Amino acid sequence: TVTAPSNAPQAIKNVIAAANQIAFKPYIYGGGHASWIASGYDCSGSVSYALHGAGLISAPEASGELESYGSAGPGQWITIWANAGHTYMRIGGLYFDTAAQGRTNGNDRWSATRISPVSGYVVRHPIGY
Repeated sequence: TVTAPSNAPQAIKNVIAAANQIAFKPYIYGGGHASWIASGYDCSGSVSYALHGAGLISAPEASGELESYGSAGPGQWITIWANAGHTYMRIGGLYFDTAAQGRTNGNDRWSATRISPVSGYVVRHPIGY
């Protein structure tokens, strides 16, 4: 798990705390969409769960739906990359991405480096963050 920057707004700390709760859950296609509590989460279920932890989203959204979430462009604290097939985000300087999960990093969604590509995605952020 990761620790939020000390100067982060409380909402960002809450997003990170929520992301930490599922950081090691298995990837399950469709996971996190029928219920916030699931045995595993897919990419958009993971992003939605983390955002929900701070009240920044009320219901899970699929990756294609996240293409129109919040405001356009990168955010100060959170940046979301979304397209019809995948979504991931950067929170407080670290990446939260199901593509990062693997043996090399202990099956963790968190990564200090970008795993998924930057091109081919719509860039969004929560309003105000």
